[in-house]
Amino acid sequence: MTTSPRPVLVVAPALAGVVAMAVSSAVPLLGPMLVALALGAVVANASAAPAELLATPSAVARTCLRVGIVLLGLRLPLDDLLGIGLGGVVVVVATVAITYTVTTVVGDALGIERGLVTLIAAGFSVCGAAAIAAVQDGVRARQRHVAVAVALVTVYGTAMIALLPLAGRALGLSTEHAALWAGASIHEVAQVIAAASLIGGPLAVAVATTIKLGRVLTLAGVYAVASRRQGGEEATSAPVVPWFVAGFLVAVAVRATGVVSPGALGLAETVTTLFLAAGMFGLGLGLRVRDLWPLPAGVVALATVATVTAAGSSLLLILGTSLA
Repeated sequence: MTTSPRPVLVVAPALAGVVAMAVSSAVPLLGPMLVALALGAVVANASAAPAELLATPSAVARTCLRVGIVLLGLRLPLDDLLGIGLGGVVVVVATVAITYTVTTVVGDALGIERGLVTLIAAGFSVCGAAAIAAVQDGVRARQRHVAVAVALVTVYGTAMIALLPLAGRALGLSTEHAALWAGASIHEVAQVIAAASLIGGPLAVAVATTIKLGRVLTLAGVYAVASRRQGGEEATSAPVVPWFVAGFLVAVAVRATGVVSPGALGLAETVTTLFLAAGMFGLGLGLRVRDLWPLPAGVVALATVATVTAAGSSLLLILGTSLA
């Protein structure tokens, strides 16, 4: 006879998401998804509870993660994205394509496990932890690999918050060019906003965020490419567009209709972050420190290559177009 899971296990991911958002609000450099992942890891490593007991919150968190990806589509204002013009589209698409391709080629050459390479390529080229979470099903990724990819994209993206504005000033870039560069190269949306605020205030934030959201819009395409990269029966059986990626596209379309009020969009922003953080908590529950550390030098090198590629290719593309 089976017993129903205790209520606290079912609501644990949501509680962890709330805590993660509170911590991130107090310490903005600590993104809520990273905090939630760390909370899950602490529970998994400090608790004497068997893995079977942690399976319930992990399953709930997996659903939360997928719902969060769907709601992410409500963050994308198509009018603003269309306003970036042909030059902006070229920068967005080319940066994502170049970063993803270079990362996968180098990762395969370094002999890193294929699934981990794909996760790093998706996260560093599109939108950080959210892209990694979306792609993990298509590549049948191990939880350890997901955790490693999320940790790396967070660390490197956080470093870019300080380094990119400094580099922009050293290169003599205009405020608009530097903002475009931040949006086209930094990994997480929150990291882009933080860097852009250092570059030039509200206008720079608006420009950088628009370009960044253009990269987020490539998520469905990157998922399709990533799921086919795995090869073999797993890739053949994986749907080209799973329900949560299809839902993401529907959410983008719904926002474009204008039927959702600004107040509802603001609430959706908070709810989206909550669901994504709850999902990351579940990933953290499957993480054991002994399996994560030390990180192989090749994986760190690959993350460095991905970051440099995103930054270098986007800068050259911005300077080579008539964006500003």
